[in-house]
Order: sequence, then structure tokens, then C-alpha cells
Amino acid sequence: MALIELRDVSKTYRRDAEEIGVLDRVTISVAEGEFLALMGPSGSGKSTLLNLLAGIDQPTRGTISIGDTEISKLSEGGLAAWRARHIGFIFQLYNLIPVLTAFENVELPLLLTNLTKKQRRDHVMTALGIVGLTERASHYPRQLSGGQEQRVAIARAIVTDPTLLLADEPTGDLDAKSGAEVLTLLQRLNGEYKKTIVMVTHDPHAAERASRVLHLEKGSLSQQQPVAVG
Repeated sequence: MALIELRDVSKTYRRDAEEIGVLDRVTISVAEGEFLALMGPSGSGKSTLLNLLAGIDQPTRGTISIGDTEISKLSEGGLAAWRARHIGFIFQLYNLIPVLTAFENVELPLLLTNLTKKQRRDHVMTALGIVGLTERASHYPRQLSGGQEQRVAIARAIVTDPTLLLADEPTGDLDAKSGAEVLTLLQRLNGEYKKTIVMVTHDPHAAERASRVLHLEKGSLSQQQPVAVG
């Protein structure tokens, strides 16, 4: 069953009198439980597409449906509420708050919910357990390695049990060993926890971890291929 449906999606930005096309009539269907990698050179529209899926941006034309919600029709307020419930976002540079511990960083999305303090603690410790960092709960980002920081960021992304995980170059700032560990974790979230993941990457080794790869070239899909899951 398709979780994500993009139909004829284009995105154009206006700079003064000039229109700059970033995506051109992109149509994609992503099944529930799929791990999709989006590849392409810088400027190909990968991150724009991810932002559209997250409801951070809206298409100039076309429709985007995730589950039974056509998010391309939601208001800004409606998008914010929908995003808080359904999207977990993993960034290249972690985006952790330096003055908060790992526990507090992971807890942040839960502060917008009606959960009790004990329920929030249970959720946070479960998420930190999944990424293997229970014993680092009281550590600050500066006390963690880059790979550990990214795992805290992944815990923060999954703590609300989102419908969809979006990862923008999640290994782009990591060494090979830490990057491989993060990719193995994403594969586990996909395989064991059935999370639907869309990952933007320029790294063919990262893309190999996905079950399918789509290539963007100048805002259009150029080819797609299945990848053996390793």
C-alpha cells in the first residue's frame, strides 16, 4: 500500500522578476515500510523534495498525499500540527541544542504533546535504548562523538513514533565507521520497526542500504532501480 503519493509536483522559487525551477513534474509513489534513497548532484532538487514531504515547503503545482492526508492542501497551521505528529526529521548537522542533555534533546518533541512527565521519560528512554545510548542520557552534545550525536538526533526523530522518517544526508558529516553505524541503525528502524524512510544522499554506499534508489537530475527523475538489501 502506498504511503506517499506525489503527483505531477513542481516547485518554482521567485527571485525578483526571475522564476527558478527546482522540481519539474515529479511523480513518485512510496510504499508503506519502504526505505527509499534519493540521489543526485547538488542543486538537483533532493532537499527541496524532502522539505515538501515534511510539509516545510509547499509545491507550486501538483499534489502530495501522505497516508490519507493531502498535505499540499493544508494551511500553515494545519501543516505544523500534521508535521509534529507524522514526521521525524534527521539532519546532516544533528541540530542538537548544546545546553540540553541527550535526554532533554530527545524529549523536546514530546513537550508539544499531552503526555505526562513519566510517559515522556518512558518514551525518551525507549528511543535512546533503540539507538544504543541509554547510558549517555545525561551527557551534553559536546561530550558525545559525532556518531553519537547523530544517534541522539535519530532518537529525537523517532520518539513520537512518526509515520515517516526523513533523513537529509544523515552521514554527510560523519567518518566512515560512524556513518556505517548510522546507516545500519536506519536499516534496523526500517526492517525491525517497519519505519518508512526517505533518505537524501550523494553517497552511493549509503544509497546501497535502501531498498530502492531514485535519481534526480535538474529537478526531474532520471532513473530508478531496486537495490539488494544488505
